[in-house]
Amino acid sequence: MFDRYIGIDYSGAKTPTSSLKGLRVYRADHTSPPMEVPPLPSPRKYWTRRGIGEWLVERLAEPERILIGIDHGFSFPIQYFERYGLPHNWPAFLDDFHWHWPTDVDHVYVDFVRDGVYGQGAARSGDPRWLRLTEKRARTAKSVFRFDVQGSVAKSTHSGLPWILFIHRHAAGRVHFWPFDGWEVPDGRSVVAEVYPSLWRRNFSVEERTPDQHDAYSVATWMRNTDQEGQLHEFLQPIMTPQERTQAQIEGWILGVL
Repeated sequence: MFDRYIGIDYSGAKTPTSSLKGLRVYRADHTSPPMEVPPLPSPRKYWTRRGIGEWLVERLAEPERILIGIDHGFSFPIQYFERYGLPHNWPAFLDDFHWHWPTDVDHVYVDFVRDGVYGQGAARSGDPRWLRLTEKRARTAKSVFRFDVQGSVAKSTHSGLPWILFIHRHAAGRVHFWPFDGWEVPDGRSVVAEVYPSLWRRNFSVEERTPDQHDAYSVATWMRNTDQEGQLHEFLQPIMTPQERTQAQIEGWILGVL
């Protein structure tokens, strides 16, 4: 289905312009196994969240079909929408979240918004007991609201969502955000999907990679292998009831969870 595969291990540390060791990008195609992509030339040693967002928009402008897997939540549990009276509409959710959690602003930490120093985070907070359907199905996945614990994706999610909005705005018409834009992917369209490296990291030898490198590598490798084996469509159509399917198009779904 795709020509290239990009796996991204994300980090919610520091600011959107901070050089972060935990931000890693691996890319593969039909003939080449995943290789790490270094950040664009600059004084910074590692990627920044802003740099990744801008780089992905450039990649999505290219003619190749790309499958991009990013390691953080793309939406929130249905209880969040109900608590704040939000429409069951993903683009509207992204706009509303960004208004309250402007974590893409230079020099802004996620904790600045959590602590009320910047933004309006208190008006859009969630309960760590809330889980999306996909997190329940995955079993080991944690709530997008559970901060400050080992394996938490809360900071990555709260720092990454404004960059999902950035990509959504700047790559409109060229990218399919799965499953929000539909479970079926139009022919020739690139895809951006949420991933969970814990599903796959043990399937591949670590070699000399750091944990963050290995997570990004595992994502790119699984996507490439699964597509080449003709099994990717099965994972793009997880088994669920019509009611669950409707809810998952609001909450999002982790690629690889059946």
